[in-house]
This record gives sequence, C-alpha cells and structure tokens, in this order.
Amino acid sequence: MPGFTVAIVGRPNVGKSTLFNRLLEQRKAIVDDISGVTRDRQYGDAEWNGKTFNVIDTGGFVARSEDVFEKEIRKQVQIAVDEADLILFVCDTITGITDQDSDMADVLRRSTKPVLLVVNKVDNSERALLATEFYALGFEHVYMLSSISGSGTGELLDAVVDFIPEDAGDANAEDALPKFAIIGQPNAGKSTLLNALLNQERTIVSDVAGTTRDTIHTHYKLFGKEFWLIDTAGIRKKKNVSEDLEFYSVIRAIRAMEEADVCMLLIDAAVGVTSQDVAIFSLATRKGKGCVILVNKWDTMTKETNTARDYEKEIKKRIAPLTDIPVIFVSAKDKTRIFQAMEKALEVHENRIRKIPTSQLNDIMLKEIEHFPPPMTRGYSVKIKFVQQVPTFVPSFAFYANHPDGVKEPYKNFLENKLRSHFKFSGVPIRIFIRKK
Repeated sequence: MPGFTVAIVGRPNVGKSTLFNRLLEQRKAIVDDISGVTRDRQYGDAEWNGKTFNVIDTGGFVARSEDVFEKEIRKQVQIAVDEADLILFVCDTITGITDQDSDMADVLRRSTKPVLLVVNKVDNSERALLATEFYALGFEHVYMLSSISGSGTGELLDAVVDFIPEDAGDANAEDALPKFAIIGQPNAGKSTLLNALLNQERTIVSDVAGTTRDTIHTHYKLFGKEFWLIDTAGIRKKKNVSEDLEFYSVIRAIRAMEEADVCMLLIDAAVGVTSQDVAIFSLATRKGKGCVILVNKWDTMTKETNTARDYEKEIKKRIAPLTDIPVIFVSAKDKTRIFQAMEKALEVHENRIRKIPTSQLNDIMLKEIEHFPPPMTRGYSVKIKFVQQVPTFVPSFAFYANHPDGVKEPYKNFLENKLRSHFKFSGVPIRIFIRKK
C-alpha cells in the first residue's frame, strides 16, 4: 500500500516548519532541506500510535510582490491538494484571518481532500478566545495548538492517524516480482530511460495504474528478466504544475519509494548530485529501500582517463555514510549500459532479501569480534556471544551482548562494515540491533 502523505500548507510565518518539526519529534526532524529557486522543501517520516506517514512542509516561500505571491502560493496549495492524502492548513491566531488565508481557504474548500484547519500560536486563554474567529473559514475540523510548546499537537496527531486506513497488507504480496522505482529530478531523463527499456519488440508490457495518482506500473519481461518498473516521470502532466516540477517530483518520488524494493536514482551528469538528490536518497535508505545511482547523459560529458572514477568518488562523498551503493554511468538516449543498470538493480534486490544462515554468521562475525572486541565501558568488558539475522524486509542483525548499552555507534559501524565485507549487501541499508544476552 502506498504511504499516506500529509502536506502542511499556509502563508509564510504562521509556524508551518515548527509544526513540521513537532510532528517529526526532532529539531532536525530527520529532514533534509532542499533548496528550490525561491523556497526550501522539507519532508520526513512521522509515527503516531503505531501508524507512520509522510509529512511534507510546503513552506519557505518568499514573496517578491503581492501579485507573484498570490499566484505562487495558490499553485503550491493546488499541488498539495492534488498529491497529498490529507492537508494541514496552518493559520496564525495573532494576526487573525488575512486575505491570503481566505484565498487559500477557497482553494481548499473546493477540493475533495480532507483538510484539518490548524490555528497556531494558541498558548493562553486570551488567544484561545481570539482563535474562535477561524471557525468562520468554514472547515469542519479545527485544532488550536502551539507548535512551539507542543500543546495541542497530540489531539492533532490523533486526528491525522484516524484518516490513515488500517494497513490491509500489501495488495501485491502474492506478486513476488521485484519493483524498481525510477526517481530523480525533472529533466534527468526518467522518461527516456523508461522508453529505452521498453522500446523492444519482444517486451511484454502492460501499464497498470498503481494508485489514483499517476504512478504507472509497467511489467517488464525480457532476456529472462522480469520485474515491475514504477515510473515517476509523470505520465499525465498537469497543466498547473509545469513551473513547479521540483515540488511535484518530490511528492512523486516519495510515493513511488513506498512501493518499490529498489530505487534507481537518476542524476543528470552535467548537473551532478544536488541536495534534493541526496535528500531523496537519504529518505529511501531510511525507509530500508535498495538503491542504485544512475549517472545519465554520460555521452554528453568530456571524458579523460579518470573522469568516471573521480565522478563516482564525488557522489560517494555526498551520500556518505552509506557509500556501498552501485554507481553506473549510462546514456538512456543511446541505450548505453541501461541493461547493465537493470542487472545491477536485480542484484541489489537479491542483496536486500538475502538471508545468512545463523551458523555461518556466528562463525565469521564472532571471529571478527574476537580480533577487535568492543571497547570497555564503565570498567566492564563488553562481550558479544551470539548474532542472528532478524526476519525483516531490510537486512537486520541482532548482536547479543552482556552490556548492550556499552556498544556505541562507532562499533556498530565496525560491525556493519564487517557484514558488508563478508556478505553481499551492496546497495542496501543494514540495521544493527544490540540486545541483552
């Protein structure tokens, strides 16, 4: 089931980003800022009462003039309405209802998506009284809160998760074929890559709309390979978002990511890895997805002896600490190495579902631990006696120790590196758990 997406909308300075951080429960909020031309995007995962959802902050718009502001903000709200499952419309009780609030409310009332009106900065009884004027905007669900202090956010989160359907399980559980999502910036060549892969006479293709929102699933079967391709290139372009493709592509990528086993991140060789690419890559690995980086339009680059090597080194530097990721230089236009890219994605999928026998795991890893034991903690020597793989979708390993709290992050990194050096986990995140023996 694709992830549930919540978009936070509102004019500037009403506290959208503070609410965003509050929902994600951290100041940095497992967030990456993606600089657009005129604004920054933030997105991440939130969890409440056992349900997880994506949160997108549409904030940071800087008005050049009243006219430009009105046009841009309306467009931004429209994208959120089109793509999100639930809208949080944030207003500020101190300034009261402004013309911009009313304008936005008009757009939101016409949509079929559920809208929760969030009146922010309500931190005393006097402001609570002032906040009642917002009922005039005509929304059924109104929540008064202070995102700085956190008061009232629990009730809002309760309301948000009520809209998330109970996970009925993956509808495609019986379909064991791997699912690959093609993600990346607008104009990186996603459509060209898809067409290059599918323009084969012997290809068996069937387009199936994966959701009501444009992620198209294409069945690929050729040369003995079979998988689903999830295209985020936007098969049905929407007229009103042509100028704000960056935001649109972010929401698309997050949706496709939810369904995919492996994400193929396409980057334009001439542009290089942008902060948005790094942010989407980080989100994919946090969601436990496999990753392959495809550097497209490699045919347009002037190359010397070490051009590819240096380019790959720069990519690895940007995506650190997870650098065990395949990087392939392709040209979708000339069909150069695109089938090698598919082979690599299938390999990463195999790595993601790989199960290591417990006896083999202990034979190898306990020897490594013996050669380089965990540092002492508070005068105790930490001993790890047993390791086993945990049955999850992401390669996860539990190490059983006498003092689990004594095993710190650097030693977990050492364990992860040893797992990677002995077993094939290229392209996939690994999770390490230290448990009490």
